Amino acid sequence: MISNLAYVHPDAKIGNNVTIEPFAYIEGDVVIGDDCWIGPHTAIYDGARLGKGNKIHPGACIACQPQDLKFAGEKTTAVIGDYNDIRECVTISRGTASRGTTVIGSHNLLMAYVHVAHDDVVGSHCVFANRLSLAGEVEVGDWVVIGGHSAVHQWVHIGDHAMIQGGALIGQDIPPYIIVTNGEAHYAGINKIGLSRRGFTTEQIASIHDTCRILFQSELNYMTGCDKAEAEIAPSPERDALIDFVRSSKRGVVKQYIGRKE
Repeated sequence: MISNLAYVHPDAKIGNNVTIEPFAYIEGDVVIGDDCWIGPHTAIYDGARLGKGNKIHPGACIACQPQDLKFAGEKTTAVIGDYNDIRECVTISRGTASRGTTVIGSHNLLMAYVHVAHDDVVGSHCVFANRLSLAGEVEVGDWVVIGGHSAVHQWVHIGDHAMIQGGALIGQDIPPYIIVTNGEAHYAGINKIGLSRRGFTTEQIASIHDTCRILFQSELNYMTGCDKAEAEIAPSPERDALIDFVRSSKRGVVKQYIGRKE
């Protein structure tokens, strides 16, 4: 159902069983997949590509013009997967010439006032709490939880299954599987509860824990810690993911643990 009070450009491609509520605004170079719900007072601009089953709540703006002084009007996109819940007043910018597109996966919850900037790449099954702001060209893996009122600097990379407490100021890369404190962002442990809920075995969690103890609690520098973990911890996909992430980081990795050693 498309309300007579909505504006939908005749060139927009609208799938089956899509509901568009009153006062929604949809431009022409837009694709909206089947079974989406587009709430009142939403704006979906040129370059938006929405999969199926998405819910776009009032005040949200999709494929906004990038907030980047280098943007010169180039044709770019914002590609959103399936079954995302995009809440009130979320803003998602389209890409720039840098990457050409902003990408969001599937089954994500973006709470009210979240901002996803130009050329970001966000995985699937993530939860972004209220007023989180991602700067441009950030990469976020799958199953990531970021608390409200946090800010992520441009070019930061956040690994799968990471959890970041609310109010964090993230200027360095966050390896997979870990919890990061708010404020200046220090390692605070592994995301054991989240990993257990997602089917990680006791052995997998133990491997992550042992690797992180060396990387974040031994007071070794990260490169030496990677060598030590590689030598002392039995090989596993989880161990290797942590070591490879730290070794390949371009911005440096979040600060080590402060407090007692385990």
